[in-house]
Amino acid sequence: MNLRLNTLAKMVDPDSKVADIGTDHAYLPIELVKSGKIKFAIASDVAEGPLENAKSDIAEAGLSDQIETRLGNGLETITHQDQVDTVVIAGMGGKLMVDILDTAWSKDFQFKNLVLEPNIGEAGVRNWLMMHNYQIVVEKLIEEAGHTYELIKAGLTSDKHDLTEKEILFGPFIMREKNPVFYQKWQGQLQYYEKLLQNLNKARKKDEDRINEVEHNIQLIKEELSDD
Repeated sequence: MNLRLNTLAKMVDPDSKVADIGTDHAYLPIELVKSGKIKFAIASDVAEGPLENAKSDIAEAGLSDQIETRLGNGLETITHQDQVDTVVIAGMGGKLMVDILDTAWSKDFQFKNLVLEPNIGEAGVRNWLMMHNYQIVVEKLIEEAGHTYELIKAGLTSDKHDLTEKEILFGPFIMREKNPVFYQKWQGQLQYYEKLLQNLNKARKKDEDRINEVEHNIQLIKEELSDD
């Protein structure tokens, strides 16, 4: 497994009952069961092709009796009878991730642990976690093959754990650690926002709300990059 999947695997508690949503080849559940960290997992995907890949990889690993594959959208493949306590969702946009979690929440699915890796829109995911009484307990910012990834583990609690605006944007643990990948990622984002601001200001009809939002983000990023 690659660094991203290995880091996700480390975030899963021993003996969890895991549902891997958008499993693709089921590499993560295979590794978790093969290593003995967990005994059972559900590997779910919305597309038949990836799920067929998962099925053959699971069979090849000799784990068909411990990893069940399910075809369907998001968490709609999971039932209350499954008694899943840990949901892993990795490699999709934050908005889609929030939609999946919201749909499940509306059907009274409240999972003990969430292990998430949005590839865009991380702030929206953190905001959803905060509003649904999840507390972020681990975060990792890694770089692999030219991409940066934010990995988030959150546990369900009985209270709301408020995050500041900056903690929602950068991640409470990530902004405290500020590893070299942090500077690499946010210097790139700063350049993106500065170019976007130039283009917004060139427009004939200016979107003042969007301009103010981008200017505010630029200010937040500059503050964090200079706050060593």
